[in-house]
Amino acid sequence: MRDDDILTGSLLDESWLTLEQIAAACTVEPRWLERHIKEGLFPHTECVAGTWRITALHLRRARRMREIERVFDAEPELAALVADLLEEMDELHSRLRRAGLE
Repeated sequence: MRDDDILTGSLLDESWLTLEQIAAACTVEPRWLERHIKEGLFPHTECVAGTWRITALHLRRARRMREIERVFDAEPELAALVADLLEEMDELHSRLRRAGLE
């Protein structure tokens, strides 16, 4: 089990984190995360009274995107697409496990 599995597993799916909390957990500058949010690469985020609120589920997405951008020198849009595909695969694996097929 990796550290990020432990952290995201302990957070509630519907809990909200601030931009600064997500950025710190992903070891990126808050500007990196804000730029990606404004570009629409983190769906279901909202800004309340000038403060971005992000679901705890975005933590894994942010970490994946940061790693894809770093390792493959990928553009943010490509990293977001890969993150989308990985999230879909995670969901499919979860459904298979629940059905007892994996």
